[in-house]
Amino acid sequence: MATNRVKTGVSGLDEMLQGGLPENHIVLVMGSFGTGKTTLGLQYLVEGLKSDEPCIFISLEEDRDSIIKNATSFGWDLSGAIEKKKLGLFKLEPSDAKTTITRIKSELPKFVKSFGAKRVVLDSVSLLNMMFADENERRSNLFNLCQLLRSTGATTLITAEVKDENQRSSRDGLAEYTADGVLLLQSDENKEGGEVQLTIRILKMRRTSHSRRVKPYSITDKGIVVHAGADVF
Repeated sequence: MATNRVKTGVSGLDEMLQGGLPENHIVLVMGSFGTGKTTLGLQYLVEGLKSDEPCIFISLEEDRDSIIKNATSFGWDLSGAIEKKKLGLFKLEPSDAKTTITRIKSELPKFVKSFGAKRVVLDSVSLLNMMFADENERRSNLFNLCQLLRSTGATTLITAEVKDENQRSSRDGLAEYTADGVLLLQSDENKEGGEVQLTIRILKMRRTSHSRRVKPYSITDKGIVVHAGADVF
């Protein structure tokens, strides 16, 4: 059964994914600070907006203005899409866990469905999980959130911080089990000459074959570019 593909808009990554993300997947983008997780999320939404797909960006970190500025630095103007109600920015305050979770449960499904969103980005799930001291609570909330997002029919990217630089697991190790796919972004400074090399790999992607190789990528002034033809040395 051929799965419909959702192009990420990241040059080279769609190639690694044999055409894009499988539709209605929830894909975790894991990486340490500065690896471009938010940029990848924005780039994914910008790709959708090019095809006039309604998109939603849910942020626990940045406010609306700073998301718009961040996008502008890559040449992506979000203001038109926001005015036309093609892009929704949904800011959650992580300071108040109970209220936030209540809002997610009551408002988010309505917001996503009334918007008809095809693409959703949640940045970041690590902050959401930090609201709960109890692991069972964290797990059930994350599971419910993913079920909720799946039920909307959208294809979703969620970002998460890795536990530490060299690790292949998110800070609390939960999100990768709930997600359908996992992309790992890493920065390696141990190269000769002290240059930082950024690499991406697909750790898992349900219902599709994909490249298992580690590929270098760059964060350019036009967004992220994966060098799918190159290998990491």
